Formats: sequence, structure tokens, C-alpha cells
Amino acid sequence: MSTPRFYSHAVTTDGPGKRIFVAGQVSWNKEGAVVGKGDMRKQCEQVFENVGHALRAAGAGWGDVVKMNGYMVGMNNERVSAYREVRQRYLKQGELPASTLVGVERLVHEDLWLEVEVIAALGEKA
Repeated sequence: MSTPRFYSHAVTTDGPGKRIFVAGQVSWNKEGAVVGKGDMRKQCEQVFENVGHALRAAGAGWGDVVKMNGYMVGMNNERVSAYREVRQRYLKQGELPASTLVGVERLVHEDLWLEVEVIAALGEKA
């Protein structure tokens, strides 16, 4: 993941259960370069890798994710299929988080097609 200048990758709260709020992750690598320009599948893979890094840095994993929001440029069946195929590698069937996927006109950089943010909860879940 690149080092952000205008936001935090993740924010946590303390209390009866730790909550982790991971900012929207895009397909930037550690150097801040776009991975997968023009290729939704490659962008999805980098985005989910970045989300995983942020979760681990905050002491959580994919099984702790309770909410996921995705924002996709140029949403169509092919791009959604690529997103779902990559996403299913990270999430356990039958224990999926609440999710939303929204089509948007543009993200922060013209070459980015996907952004994913998550909320994770550590401790007891209902």
C-alpha cells in the first residue's frame, strides 16, 4: 500500500469490541503507482490485497469484516463478475459481510476503476 497523504488507511475504536474502519482502498502499489491500468481483474486483486494489508496492520482479518462498500467505475456485467470472483477468494461463503456495490462516474485518479472500504469487528458478534 502507498503511504496516504490525505486520509488514514484504517481507524480503530476501543471498548467492548474493537472496530476497525478501513478507508477506501484502490489499486495503488507501495510506490503509489496504479496496478492493472485498464484491467478490472488486476485492479480487484490489488485492491483486495491492500484491504488485507490494512486489516492485518490493525490486528484483524477477512473473517472479521462485517461491512463492505465497493465503488466501481463503468460498472457492467463483466466488471462485476471480475469483482465477485476476486472477492470470493477472501470471504467465507455463508459468513459474508453486509455489502454494497455502487457504480460511480470517477474515482480519485482517472485510471482507477475500483475502491473498496470495510468495517471489521473484533470480539463478540451476534
